[in-house]
Amino acid sequence: MSSTEAAAVISFDDFLKVDIRIGTVLEAGPLEGARKPTYRMRIDFGEKIGIKVSSAQITLHYGAEELVGRQVMAVVNFPPRQIGKFMSQVLTLGFADKDGAIVLAVPERAVPNGVRLV
Repeated sequence: MSSTEAAAVISFDDFLKVDIRIGTVLEAGPLEGARKPTYRMRIDFGEKIGIKVSSAQITLHYGAEELVGRQVMAVVNFPPRQIGKFMSQVLTLGFADKDGAIVLAVPERAVPNGVRLV
C-alpha cells in the first residue's frame, strides 16, 4: 500500500490495540551501518514504560542536536525490530512530505511523557 492509498476499514477495537504514546528524546545520533541516513534515539516514555530506543530516517528535516528535548509519538507495543546491528524497540511516527522525507508526528503542546493517544 502506498502512503496515499486509504487503508482497509478496521474496528475501533482494532485501533485500541495500537498503543501510541508520547516520549521525550533524551539522546540522538547517527545510526552507524544503516543503509540510508538514520538516527538512533533514546526516548523517555515516563515511569510505566521507561526509556526505549528507536531508529528513524528523519535526517533531512532534523539535526540530531535539535531532536534532544523534543516530544515524539511512537507505537510502543510492536515487537522489537532489528535495523542493521541496532534493535529498535518502538516505532517513531511521522509523515512523508511531498519529496518522501519524513516529518515527525508531534503534539501541538507539551504533554506528560507516557500519555497514550486517545
